[in-house]
Amino acid sequence: MSPLSARYDNIAITLHWLVALLIFAAFPLGVYMHDLPLSPTKLQLYSYHKWLGITVLMLAVVRALWRSTHTPPPLPATLQRWEHVVSHLTHMALYALILAVPLSGWLMSSAKGFQTVWFGVLPLPDLLGKDKELGELLALVHQGLNLALFLLVAMHIAAVIKHRFIDRDDILARMLPKGINK
Repeated sequence: MSPLSARYDNIAITLHWLVALLIFAAFPLGVYMHDLPLSPTKLQLYSYHKWLGITVLMLAVVRALWRSTHTPPPLPATLQRWEHVVSHLTHMALYALILAVPLSGWLMSSAKGFQTVWFGVLPLPDLLGKDKELGELLALVHQGLNLALFLLVAMHIAAVIKHRFIDRDDILARMLPKGINK
């Protein structure tokens, strides 16, 4: 492996891993709770899922603002042109989906008439009026966006594995906290 030449800053690294952790919690929770019979447990799980989603949305906005004012480290010169293009497109799509997935969930909840109350204490405004058909359409949109995010995250992880174990380059080390670069 070549010596590490460029890294993301600590704020970008922290936001990346925090958002990733929250997504890795929210996605399986959403899959699990979806088909549960209506019960107090299901309603509580929906609340947890919404809390995670709204937190992801807020952190994603912070992350996008941070990224817009802080240039990421350059990709290694050893990467092919197509790898640069795919990396850029993948990252832009990930940012878009990390914003769109929780926003679509919030819109869906609003249309279905279920207000989002962040951490059970901060009621968020409904973004839409109650509309059953629109709520069902937004449920499909939310599911589709989640599937797209899942596939893109899988592709992102596969690329990291390729770079770490096949190319043996420093791509992963750029996003690891200092001291964890091996």
